[in-house]
Amino acid sequence: MATSRIRNMEEFAVVSGISRPTLSKYFNDPDSVRRSTRDRIEAALARHDYRPNIYAINQNRRLTKNIGIVVPYLADPFFAEIARNLETLCLDAGFRPILQSSHGEPATEVSNLDGLRAIKPAGVLLAPLGRASEKQQLAEFCNSVPTVLFDSNIDELGDAFVGHDNLKSIGLMVDYLCETGGPPVFFEMDRPTNPNAYNRRRSYGQVMTAKGLEPRYIQVEGDGWDFEAIGYRGAMRAFTSGVLGDRDTILCSNDRLAIGVLSAAYDSGLRVGCDADCDLRVAGHDDHPFSQYTCPRLTTVSQNYGAIAESALDALLSMVESGHRATERHSVLYVGNLVPRGSA
Repeated sequence: MATSRIRNMEEFAVVSGISRPTLSKYFNDPDSVRRSTRDRIEAALARHDYRPNIYAINQNRRLTKNIGIVVPYLADPFFAEIARNLETLCLDAGFRPILQSSHGEPATEVSNLDGLRAIKPAGVLLAPLGRASEKQQLAEFCNSVPTVLFDSNIDELGDAFVGHDNLKSIGLMVDYLCETGGPPVFFEMDRPTNPNAYNRRRSYGQVMTAKGLEPRYIQVEGDGWDFEAIGYRGAMRAFTSGVLGDRDTILCSNDRLAIGVLSAAYDSGLRVGCDADCDLRVAGHDDHPFSQYTCPRLTTVSQNYGAIAESALDALLSMVESGHRATERHSVLYVGNLVPRGSA
């Protein structure tokens, strides 16, 4: 006998303890989920007064069951990993993921979206280039297709944004570095491609100022996505110019820059780590898949790939299944976890 009335699939996912993608897959084809999962769903349906709006679901799926996934640079293992999570979740929900990379080029980003619009996708998950994006053309696309932004936020674009709370995560790292050694200098590109870099820089300055410490910055010349090479060249110049002091700490805007810094330190005969005879400490951000295999292993802040991917798809499917666009744009941010390793 039903004990409560559930208004939508989001509420049913909460009370049943089953993810929205799995529920979507079940309602599309009950035989597509495991028998044990099917039993759990059907038991929850018996307990709660909920019936999905199958008509709305089918109306949307008569267009296509395609979901576009657009990332700025698929050669970056960070985007490859989050795209892998999104592809798996889309398939589990009974949709066909169409993955495209913008290769760091604004024209390619627009072309990708134009191509997706032509096949009438159910919706699109978009990680925009950011600073370089053709914002007017992106806005026109987002107005015509249900779109959820992830990783890189551009205000007022899309129905929702799901990403990483850079402000809090950088605060975690600065607190840790100050507690375990000297306060860090912030190492960044002078023309960053991604809005996340600006948020991390701002957070660093706020936390340092709140501690009564003077923020210090090393801005290196560079544009584009070849972060390791940019970090290497910038660090080599910093090591020879004397801007760094003895036993200094470098906090890089992202792990790929930090990997370049580690390489430059090795070539300069500088030892990185926490021991008394080390010359400097290095930390990054993102928990890049390669960061645990550098030498020394890189201290960083992790991003919750799985939660970001699942929440982004949930936001998109809620529109697809209801047949209605979001009435207000909303944001969901996840705080990362500190990952101390040998470099700091």
